[in-house]
Amino acid sequence: MSIRTQRVPAARLWLAGALAALAALGGATPAHAAQRPGRSVEAIVRLAPGATADQGAARVRALHGRVTGDLHIIHGLAARVPARELARLRRAPEIAGVDADAPVKPQGKATAAASWGTSNTLLATAYPSSVNAIQNWTDPLTGLARYTGAGVGVAVIDTGIAGTMPDFKNPNGVSRVVASVVTNPSATTANDTYGHGTHVAGILAGNGNGRDVRDKAYGKYLGVAPDANLISIKAGDEQGNATVLDVIYGLQFVVDHKADYNIRVVNLSLESTVAQSYLVDPLDAAVESAWLNGVVVVAAAGNRGSAADAVSYAPGNDPFVISVGAVDDKGTQGNSDDAFASWSSRGLTQDGFAKPDVSAPGAHIVSTLAPNSTFTTLCPSCIVDTNYIRAGGTSMAAPVVAGVAALALQAHPDWTPDVVKTALMRTSRPMANGIYEVNASGAITTGAGGQDVNAGLIPNPLVNPATGAIDYTRSSWSRSSWSTAPSSLTAGFARSSWSCNCSKTSSGTIDPTRSSWSRSSWSTAWNL
Repeated sequence: MSIRTQRVPAARLWLAGALAALAALGGATPAHAAQRPGRSVEAIVRLAPGATADQGAARVRALHGRVTGDLHIIHGLAARVPARELARLRRAPEIAGVDADAPVKPQGKATAAASWGTSNTLLATAYPSSVNAIQNWTDPLTGLARYTGAGVGVAVIDTGIAGTMPDFKNPNGVSRVVASVVTNPSATTANDTYGHGTHVAGILAGNGNGRDVRDKAYGKYLGVAPDANLISIKAGDEQGNATVLDVIYGLQFVVDHKADYNIRVVNLSLESTVAQSYLVDPLDAAVESAWLNGVVVVAAAGNRGSAADAVSYAPGNDPFVISVGAVDDKGTQGNSDDAFASWSSRGLTQDGFAKPDVSAPGAHIVSTLAPNSTFTTLCPSCIVDTNYIRAGGTSMAAPVVAGVAALALQAHPDWTPDVVKTALMRTSRPMANGIYEVNASGAITTGAGGQDVNAGLIPNPLVNPATGAIDYTRSSWSRSSWSTAPSSLTAGFARSSWSCNCSKTSSGTIDPTRSSWSRSSWSTAWNL
């Protein structure tokens, strides 16, 4: 059997949005401030390293100003200050810099109404708005961060994540990739040398506001849950090869360590190449174990269109999990022109379940590019703004929904996987062909309502329906044991690094029986 591949700190605000909101208040530009020193102006106040918000606020008040907002994404404050005091404020030891408000010019082709008090932002990615995620990032009354995935752990079982990229760092410069796990015995590093996992992670929880303000890509590319924590589970080797067994061990790590990293969601942008009933497929058993242990499993539906067997492959064929199809958002922030992608898998599984459960943008998606990865060579013309790349497939649609699930779980931490799935399905937006596009605002505000969509499902016989435990005496794989990763597999950006020696013999060589679990091929495409 082989597989094909198809966001704890305080929530962060966009500096771009803050600037736009300040400009919308009608304040003066820096030049106007100098011309009218008696006027109070809105300003962005960046705190010096080590200075607290209380210290900064005290300095503002001492200069006859007042704090009007919290900008912890840049370790700063929004304040209204007499224009004549701006120079003194800049020289204060607690202050790293002060900028009077100025009009903000949007970059890229997209604009968004995102609760910033203006309709323009720097955001160039359309999909967060297409699924109504952006509207939840800030409180419309206070302008403060609301639901951005903060505190929610999302595991990405893939080819690894380039956790040193600024898109994955919190305001203190610490990586939000809090744990790194390697399950592939052939992997020689914890880094993403292939690129698929980093692209997926960026769609889910990337945050371009972590980049230097002088970077041309600053603030342009954000994932759906831009403050979520990520758990990188590398199931692929350096060339992106993986087996179903590598993925299963990744799922077991999720179950074993979900409390350690508050793992509430796992993303699987992959697909088995062998079509089997969910009642016998081992990968389906593993995803059900995670689901019944309280983890929302999001899986790509596949890129087989309307073929007879289009939705017959694990894990997207499993009735418990959230299977995701792809739509083309046409690169626009609105969703009125979104259309289901013809290449996205749809239909009935071999067990009679309609899939996908929901859909999300998955065509021509721009996201993070792992430095020096294979992705940089596969489609050079797809590279955007140096550090991003455009790709398509249900591999790209799945992390959009995983991000929406993270937002919903931040808003409703008591929700079970069944409640999350029910809320996402019952509030999704109907499209043609019986396909529905996920709606973050609807799910968060309306909730599930009524009977859950998974009621009455029978789990895979390997799984105990009461506990979610796998019966390893009957399975074709053994339970894994986790240890601190050796130096070659340690990710310096992560809080902790783990490895699994389950597919190795006592002498350290790869267990030859692993060869019966065929390699994977990644199905992301550049022309989708």
